[in-house]
Amino acid sequence: MIEPTENGVRITGPMLTANAHGLLTAGRVFLAGLPASALCVVDLSPVSEADSSSLSVVFAWLRTARQLGVDVRVAHPPASMLSLAALYGVSDTLPLV
Repeated sequence: MIEPTENGVRITGPMLTANAHGLLTAGRVFLAGLPASALCVVDLSPVSEADSSSLSVVFAWLRTARQLGVDVRVAHPPASMLSLAALYGVSDTLPLV
C-alpha cells in the first residue's frame, strides 16, 4: 500500500474506510523515519479508489508531518479526492505539487 520512492512515498490501491487505519499508521511510521526539514512527496497516482476517509488520512499525515518538521506535498490526487475536497471546502489546504 505504501511504497517508498526517492523523494517520498507512493500509495497504491484503494484509499477507503476499510484500509484507512492501516494507511494512517504506515504513513505516520514513514514520516517519523524522516529527518526534520525533509520534503516528502506523497504520490497518489496509483490510487484506484478514494472516499472521504482518504482526505482524513492525508490531513492526519499533514498534522504529523508538521509536528515532526517534515514538509509534505501531495502529487496526482485522484479526481474523486479533489471533488470531495471541493465539496468539503478544503481544497485550498491540500498542499499539491
